[in-house]
Amino acid sequence: MTMRRSLPPLAALRAFEAAGRRLSFRGAADELGVTPTAISHQIRLLEQTLGLRLFHRETRRVRLTAEGAVLLPVLRDGFDAFAEAIDQIRGGHPAGVLTISAPTAFVAKWLVPRLANFRAAHPGCDLRLHASDSLVDFVRDGVDIAVRYGPGPYPGLGVHRLVVDRVAPACSPRLTVRSERDLASHPLLHFEWAHVTDETPTWAAWLRQAGISDIDGSAGIRLSDEGHVIQAAIAGQGIALLSVVLAADDLASGALVQPFGPVLNAHPYWVVHPRHPARAENVGKLVDWLRSTAA
Repeated sequence: MTMRRSLPPLAALRAFEAAGRRLSFRGAADELGVTPTAISHQIRLLEQTLGLRLFHRETRRVRLTAEGAVLLPVLRDGFDAFAEAIDQIRGGHPAGVLTISAPTAFVAKWLVPRLANFRAAHPGCDLRLHASDSLVDFVRDGVDIAVRYGPGPYPGLGVHRLVVDRVAPACSPRLTVRSERDLASHPLLHFEWAHVTDETPTWAAWLRQAGISDIDGSAGIRLSDEGHVIQAAIAGQGIALLSVVLAADDLASGALVQPFGPVLNAHPYWVVHPRHPARAENVGKLVDWLRSTAA
C-alpha cells in the first residue's frame, strides 16, 4: 500500500481554493461564511506549511504567484470531484438533469423561447434554469453551465464565445419615431448597469457616438432589469437602448422597430463550465446547441 504524505489542513486548502478562484479574500470569506481575517489566517497557515508564497498581496487586490497558479487547478478539480461524488450518493442531482445559469433577461428573452428546440433534439436531457445576474459558484450552487456577459477572460473554466452583442435604439412602432430628432419628444428608457465604464453601452455613450450634444443622456426612466426595459419599450413608454440579441424576436415580429443608428458594439455572451464537467457528454450537447442556435 502506498503511504499518502501528510496534507495541509483542509480548511486552509478550502480557503486558498476559494480565494484563488475569486482572486479576492473578501469574496472567499462571503462564500465560506467567515471573515476576511479568517481567510487571510488560513492562507498564511498554508503558506507556512508549504514554505511557499501563494499570493502577491497588493493594495486593492491579490494575485496568484507561480506556485499558487500550479496549486489552484488541482484543488479546484479535486473539490469539484468531491462535490459531484457527494451529490450522487445523496441522490440530489439526477444524472440526466443539467442546470444552466444565465442572466435573468437572457433566460426570459433568449433561452426560454428556444427550449423546445433543444428538447426536440435531445429528449433524454432535462434542463433546470437558474436565472440570476450574480455570478454562481458551480460547486456550491450545483450549476453545470453558465452564460456570462462581459469582456472575459474566465480563467480556470472551459470557455466558448456564444455571440457578440450590439445595442441600438428601439421603440414601439406606435411612437412613429423617424429620426434622431424624435429623441427629444419621448422619454429615454435606461437599463441600470451595475458597473459603468467607458465601454458600457449607455445612452450617454450612444449620444456621443451619434454626435448629439443637445439631449440629456441621463434623463428618462431607469429600470433594474433588462427584460423590463424591453417590455417598457414594447408598451410605448419611450425609446430604449436595447441589446439586439435580447430584443431579436421582438424586432423580428414587429413589436419593436429600430428606427435609426448608430449601433454600438457591446460585450460578448460566453458559455462557461468547469474544465472537467460532470455529465460531460450532456454538457457538450448543450454547449453545441447553444452555439449553433446563436449562430
